[in-house]
Amino acid sequence: MANTNGGVPFQAPKWARTGIIVPIAVVIAVIALAGTGFFIVNPTEDAVVTRFGKYLATVGPGAHFKIPFGIDRSYNVPTKSIQTEQFGFRTVRGGVQNTYANNDYSKESTMLTGDLNIVNVEWIIQYRINDPRAWLFNVNEDVRNSTIRDVSQSVINTLVGDRAILDVMGAERPAIEAEALRMTNDKLNEFGLGVTVTTVQLQNIVPPPGVQSAFEDVNKAIQDMNRLINEGKEAYNAEIPKAAGEAEKTVLEAQGYATERVNRAMGDVARFTSVYDEYRKAPAVTRQRLYLETIDSLFNAEKGTTLVDKKLDNFLPLTNITKGGAQ
Repeated sequence: MANTNGGVPFQAPKWARTGIIVPIAVVIAVIALAGTGFFIVNPTEDAVVTRFGKYLATVGPGAHFKIPFGIDRSYNVPTKSIQTEQFGFRTVRGGVQNTYANNDYSKESTMLTGDLNIVNVEWIIQYRINDPRAWLFNVNEDVRNSTIRDVSQSVINTLVGDRAILDVMGAERPAIEAEALRMTNDKLNEFGLGVTVTTVQLQNIVPPPGVQSAFEDVNKAIQDMNRLINEGKEAYNAEIPKAAGEAEKTVLEAQGYATERVNRAMGDVARFTSVYDEYRKAPAVTRQRLYLETIDSLFNAEKGTTLVDKKLDNFLPLTNITKGGAQ
């Protein structure tokens, strides 16, 4: 057909006449295939692959192929990352000294205790996605995080409502954390959310501002009481074992003394019996020997012995019998 514009016939461009259209189309197809047919999964992720919107498979980290042009789709899910939810406060910037938001989050942290007191409980939970398929398809994306938060708030409110305020602020904190971890995971498993809560940690637990000073006085009194109890136990543990040891020492000494006296008495009896037997055999000799032994023991036991006559009138004219004395 002739071109009516100026009477010049229509001619195709030179690049179209040289057969370059086919290579360009091939390059475009390869680029489209590379862009939609391959996907990368990071080391901290797993990927869920769907075909025509239906679940196909879950793949791990690395490079993977899928049917391009939207037939297969991949959704990367951070299954290896630990995610955190905060209640009653928000951290704006972390570091050596955290910076917190100034907004009021008391609506989610104000609770009623079992003894009808009001307390502000701040806590955090940490969770990890363990089933990427359930995470993507069982709960709507818009309510996943809110579901986790609602479950955690419900559990903490229940546990705080079963306890007195002083127990919540003191001795029951570890029990609340452990029970909250178990109950939260049970409830999330019922919902099929595909997550596992790894940590429930209570932070600040304080009474409302109007009565905070009174509770601080109560806590101080409790701490003083515990300190005095510990000091009393320390003194008890220091004195009672010492007294028990001294008593046992005295008893052992008495037992030793009794044993010694009994043995000595038995020895004296045996010695007297042997002397008596000898005396019966030779009375005169034995009597003389006993006399000499007695005199010998008397003089050996005392120094500077002085002999007087029978009537005690004068000293006997005997030499000094003290050992080493002059003759």
